[in-house]
Amino acid sequence: MYRERNERLQIMVSPEELRALDDWRFLKRMPSRASAVRELLRRGLRSEGVEIAEAHEKSSDFGIIEKRTDDKES
Repeated sequence: MYRERNERLQIMVSPEELRALDDWRFLKRMPSRASAVRELLRRGLRSEGVEIAEAHEKSSDFGIIEKRTDDKES
């Protein structure tokens, strides 16, 4: 999935944090540190109940009440 990336996020990490990130990245065969950070961020947000919309989804796809199908309950 490709997402347009217009924002740069710069962070400072300790040598131990960088080593942990690189170890995880290589274990998961991630292509870059940036992709590993994005994946960890996505996983962390998801664990907190935050869902990131897919690129093709619209805001109207996210409602409080699910849309009902034409199936009538008897």
